[in-house]
Amino acid sequence: MPPLIVQNQANGTLAHFMDWHTRTVLSWRISNTLEADFCVEALNEAIHKFGPPEIMNTDQGSQFTTFAWTDPLRRSGVRISMDGKGRDLDNIFIERLWRTLKYECVYMHALGTGTEAKAGVGKWIEFFNRERLKAALGGEPPAVVNWLRKDKTQTDQQEQRAA
Repeated sequence: MPPLIVQNQANGTLAHFMDWHTRTVLSWRISNTLEADFCVEALNEAIHKFGPPEIMNTDQGSQFTTFAWTDPLRRSGVRISMDGKGRDLDNIFIERLWRTLKYECVYMHALGTGTEAKAGVGKWIEFFNRERLKAALGGEPPAVVNWLRKDKTQTDQQEQRAA
């Protein structure tokens, strides 16, 4: 989890959860510590809003090896996958999101405090999810593809029950 650089010496770390199929950022948190709490809060929000994933992939940061992190995943039946050292290509979608966030938000705006960073990053993630068009998603923004996928899944499940 690379640090999010905020100007005026205020530093923070961003934890976020992304649906790899639709590239939708499902939840996120910024913290000025490297404790696991903010990661677990974002995890719980993502699971509460969208349900547990089949697989949770992370790097080997200390936040992701704690009982507070692994226990909710195991209780939800989620398989845990951790990238090996130097395996940044395993997380290519996350790395690309980081790069884009830094260049389009962090470096472009004077985010002098943690509060400003949360507001700025939150606004950018809303833009990324709802307005940014993605060629890999047929020219649609991630949130639209995520919504269409959910709608199709629900329709398929209703058809299966009716059959």
